[in-house]
Amino acid sequence: MDLVKFVQDEYIQRKEMPDFSAGDTITVYYKITEGNKERIQFFRGIVLQRRGSGATETFTIRKMSGNIGVERIFPVNLPSIDKIEVNKKGKVRRARIFYQRERTGKAARIKERRM
Repeated sequence: MDLVKFVQDEYIQRKEMPDFSAGDTITVYYKITEGNKERIQFFRGIVLQRRGSGATETFTIRKMSGNIGVERIFPVNLPSIDKIEVNKKGKVRRARIFYQRERTGKAARIKERRM
């Protein structure tokens, strides 16, 4: 057995995560430490991709802040992630929707998939 895989399986704790994929709108609540104070901040946006597998899996979220697009990459096993909630399921045909970066306004809408 591969030594790196063995260490990842044994020592990295898995978090319970909801099922989400590219095109879904999610909210990630994560802890921020400023000095000796700790607070929870959220980041709500559209998932552009999920990448990797196992302990090294990451996902990219994009949101619009005013007229500026902000992207953030979160590792799945980040200890500072408090919780993740899925707000909307999106109907897209691709696993990586980087074409959203060039779209604004009505063109940037994603159809909602009913559950």
